[in-house]
Amino acid sequence: MDPALGSVRVFLKHDDNKARKLRYNLGPDRILTFGGAYSGHIRAVAIAGARHGFETIGVIRGEESLPLNPSLAYAASCGMRLVYMDRTTYRHKNEPEVLADLRSRFGEVEIIPEGGSNAAAVRGCAELPEDIAVPYDVLCCPVGTGGTLAGIAAGLPAGRRAIGFAALKGGAFLAGEIGRLQRETYGRSWDNWSLELGYHFGGYARTTPILDSFATKYQVEKVYVAKMLYGIIDLSARGLLAPGTRVVAVITGRPTIPAIS
Repeated sequence: MDPALGSVRVFLKHDDNKARKLRYNLGPDRILTFGGAYSGHIRAVAIAGARHGFETIGVIRGEESLPLNPSLAYAASCGMRLVYMDRTTYRHKNEPEVLADLRSRFGEVEIIPEGGSNAAAVRGCAELPEDIAVPYDVLCCPVGTGGTLAGIAAGLPAGRRAIGFAALKGGAFLAGEIGRLQRETYGRSWDNWSLELGYHFGGYARTTPILDSFATKYQVEKVYVAKMLYGIIDLSARGLLAPGTRVVAVITGRPTIPAIS
């Protein structure tokens, strides 16, 4: 892949973590969830609602902007009701008062957090390691809200470890969030994972000429995947991945339609 890897081998696994996160979350007649204007999670929930026949409500961060961008337009075409929340309120979206207001507005509704990261999502992501057929030492994934890494680490076989690459600036809080999600799901946490905070390239959905060039060279998306792959190569070049290490990098992509379990 890159000379800087030396003898480190990297295997790419394309996996739809959005579908994994939703697998055990689906079932209620009406689901409400949160996301930004380009959220893959919003899109995934909308697709699932269209396929399985339940109502979906997307609470979008910020003000409405018309015409809708392609991501939100697609969600709307799937039947999702889009509502908007100012950024100040959105920062408090998980607080009881905000959630109570949403329930009073929309009635009986199942609320899934931003990014789909809850105990049900962790259970779905914990099934990912068992689908990997090649021998490996380290499993890497991009990190947005922490649910995927929390599940992957919980599902790792003994002797393996996981590394997450935060896509947002100031992501130190994610370490606590990952542990919280594991405890919420399983009543315990794991110490077989670590979180890299130095490959955000300016923050969520931000980029630099270096990242642009890298993403173009390897033809990968920039919000999550390019940052992770750049980080893997850099860790190897700095000797932080031992020679001969076998790495599986999870390549996330557009959401497919999750099955209801």
